[in-house]
Amino acid sequence: MKITLCGSIAFYDEMLDIKKRLEASGHEVKLPPVKVKDAEGNLIPVKEYYEIRKTAGDDEDWVWDRKAEAIMSHFKKVEWSDAVLVLNHDKKGIKGYVGGNTLMEIGLAFFLDKKLFMLNKIPEIFYKEELLGMKPTVINGKLEMIK
Repeated sequence: MKITLCGSIAFYDEMLDIKKRLEASGHEVKLPPVKVKDAEGNLIPVKEYYEIRKTAGDDEDWVWDRKAEAIMSHFKKVEWSDAVLVLNHDKKGIKGYVGGNTLMEIGLAFFLDKKLFMLNKIPEIFYKEELLGMKPTVINGKLEMIK
């Protein structure tokens, strides 16, 4: 199966681990990029960009240009895939956190009729109803449930 991993860049190390495990089971896996270009066009680790972005002002165009590129790039990966696996670990005091970007990716996958999997339970978050309505399969960390 072709699987795209979705989730916060804060979970990037976990994404790399899940990618290896899924590939060992015969799946093809895509995830967000390892590096992005900074303001001067030099490649920097995506986690470094994530930290810069958290404090960037609205007028820091290069930051938001990269964000737009990242959104579009990941949407194309969702389109390529047979399924999406959401890595929803705890973040910001929320068990099973799903952020705005990830919610958009889940919505796109739902629209494109892709299989939806969530690694952990759907969070108690103000858009829980939308998540429930897209009917993801919650696998509770059991990757073997992805079929």
